[in-house]
This record gives sequence, C-alpha cells and structure tokens, in this order.
Amino acid sequence: MSYEPPNPPTDLPDSVVDTLDDYSPDLLRNVASYAEELAEYREREARLDEKANQSEVEERPDDLPNDVPSKATITIKEINSNRYYYWQWREGDRVKSKYKGPVNSDE
Repeated sequence: MSYEPPNPPTDLPDSVVDTLDDYSPDLLRNVASYAEELAEYREREARLDEKANQSEVEERPDDLPNDVPSKATITIKEINSNRYYYWQWREGDRVKSKYKGPVNSDE
C-alpha cells in the first residue's frame, strides 16, 4: 500500500473530490458502500427496463414460480456475507423481488 494519497479518477467532479477529502475514514467507507449499492441498483433498473422494452417473448424457464412473470431476471443479493438468488421484475414504477435460493460457492 502506498503512503501517497490516491489520485481521483479524472472524470470525478472536483466538487465531489473536495467533499470526500473532508470525510473521515469511517464515513468514506459508508459512502463507498452506499455508492456500490446505488450503482448495482441503477444497473439492475437499466437491465429491467431493457428487458421490459424487448419485444421478443421468451420461453418461461422451468424453475420460474407461477407468481413470477416471465420477464423476471435473476439477481444476486449479498446479505450478512451470504449470497442469494432473487427473481426481480418491474411492476409499474416498482421493482418486485422473490427469493430463489442460495448461491452455491462451487459454481
């Protein structure tokens, strides 16, 4: 690990860099955790929007529960250091989820 402060990405606005420079290590870790979760959420939203906009009708997967629409996608969520599969789909402005099962570590 270097003893020099890290260089911020060139596309990061100066105002964000200046704000982060004033934060404590604990607060920076909280910001990093939140930013990662927010990025995953927005990527998932984009995938769901893209999937909803596709005009092709795909076959219903064999393991898809009856109460989950065929447009649902599988997402991995980490809860207490354990990873789980969830079906996710959009209903209007909301994203719905249904538990599928644990992620096997040997996959």
